[in-house]
Amino acid sequence: MKTVLITGCSSGFGFDAADYFLARDWRVVATMRTPAKSTLPPHPHLTVLALDVTDAASIAAAVEVAGPVDVLINNAGIGLLGAVEGISMPLVREVFETNTFGTIAMIQAVLPQMRARRAGVIINVTSSVTLLPLPLLAVYTASKAAVNALTECLALELEQFNVRTHIVLPGRAPSTSFGANARPRMQDTIPPSYAELAASVFENFAKSTEPVTYSHDVSDALWRAATDPASPLRMPAGADAVALS
Repeated sequence: MKTVLITGCSSGFGFDAADYFLARDWRVVATMRTPAKSTLPPHPHLTVLALDVTDAASIAAAVEVAGPVDVLINNAGIGLLGAVEGISMPLVREVFETNTFGTIAMIQAVLPQMRARRAGVIINVTSSVTLLPLPLLAVYTASKAAVNALTECLALELEQFNVRTHIVLPGRAPSTSFGANARPRMQDTIPPSYAELAASVFENFAKSTEPVTYSHDVSDALWRAATDPASPLRMPAGADAVALS
């Protein structure tokens, strides 16, 4: 039985992916900051672990308990919307610590065992916003675009060890709690000079009738990346993401 370790499983894409892989007879190590709040239903092949991807000790402890990992899915991430001028540097660092540096730290923690076995798959979940410049998303986009570049370079390093890397790029997913979870970080990130632009952006969001992404779209892409060696390095997930690509 193969094992997948998924970060950020408390809700949204990670939650759905854990359920998806369990339904296909995989052992799933579902990680999140506060496992006590997990609503994943009990399953004999499910292990729920505490993991903060910004904490080296937390990563080491989770990886040790997880044991051999065939597929690592770096899904943990935080959102942020605001004008670059209005976002404090501590907040910029918080976003990069989770979205970018946390992803790198997880790869470094799991990669040695994959390299030794000469087998494994690393899948990094980024975002379709990296495919199209959008206002008020510069910091978030930059944190995800860095992971795209990292993954592409990493693929060249790991080919010799038979370890694959993939990028899954979801589109906008209003049915998840990602946006709601980001709101507490958005206080005072839009200075008065940008109020008119922000109002226009929010109005467009509210009126949008464009296709969106659902969690099952992302799980489908993750499953394909995990199980199909012929799958492409970049994989859009969701009708809107596919259209952008």
